[in-house]
Amino acid sequence: MRIVVTSIFVQDQEKALEFYSEKLGFVKKEDVPAGEFRWITLVSPDDQDGTELLLEPNVHPAAKEYQKKIFAEGIPATMFGVADIRKEYERLMEKGVTFTMEPTKMGEVTIAVFDDTCGNLIQIVQK
Repeated sequence: MRIVVTSIFVQDQEKALEFYSEKLGFVKKEDVPAGEFRWITLVSPDDQDGTELLLEPNVHPAAKEYQKKIFAEGIPATMFGVADIRKEYERLMEKGVTFTMEPTKMGEVTIAVFDDTCGNLIQIVQK
């Protein structure tokens, strides 16, 4: 068994697609109508057959409340691995990404946290 798709709640699918593709550099894999919304997934450019990230509309009241509360508590919705966190931090800063935590060493890993502009905090980690 392996993880094929994981999702993240977003306030606006189009805005999220733009942020995750243009700012973060993920590649759109699927974009098909799904009722009133779309089934939009992205993948890492380095692993286009790997795990897909689904941009899930947060239309359900429970999803909105969950997203709002973890954001308010400073809890990242998900984590992405990077090879060089300082380099990635600088690259994202140049693209206008707002960080709530700059790269910080925590034991064996270094982490940083940014705002995805779609209701989530995202953590990047270098092992």
